[in-house]
This record gives sequence, C-alpha cells and structure tokens, in this order.
Amino acid sequence: MTQTTARFETEHASRYLQQLCKHFGHKVPTEFTTQTGHIAFPFGQCELSATDTGLTLRASGATSKLNKLERILGDHLARFAFREAPTLVWQRAV
Repeated sequence: MTQTTARFETEHASRYLQQLCKHFGHKVPTEFTTQTGHIAFPFGQCELSATDTGLTLRASGATSKLNKLERILGDHLARFAFREAPTLVWQRAV
C-alpha cells in the first residue's frame, strides 16, 4: 500500500470534512467526528483530520489507484469549497 497526503489551509476544515464524509457515506462506509474522518472506498481508504487552520487528507491504496483517489477527493473538495478554490498538492510516500 502506498500513501498520499495533501493539506488544504482553511478556517472551515471541520465543515468540509463532515461534508465529504456525509456525501461519500451514501455509497461507501464512512465514520467521522468534527475533527477526524475515515472513508472506505472499494479501491482505497482516506483519513481526514481537521484543525483550526486546515484539512489534511491522507489516502492509501494500491499505487495504481492513488491517482483515482486523489482525483475523486480533490474534485469533491473543490465543489464543497468552491469559494476558496482549493488546490491540493499531493505528496506520495511508499
């Protein structure tokens, strides 16, 4: 399994974390609080953590599926945070 991590600096991290988890929760298993979240996609996992200054997304899965995870998470965050125009820079770790 390979991991990829991105951070989005925002004062609304908790709101976006909850929106992402609620949205994906209609299709895949999710768990979340106001500060942490977990999304279990069939092709990988995403751990989210919110602080007063930002949202951290940590996705893991097969290397061949990481681009898909990054794209799906980034596209959905961009929809929810459209006023802030988030740009995620993913950092991969093996």
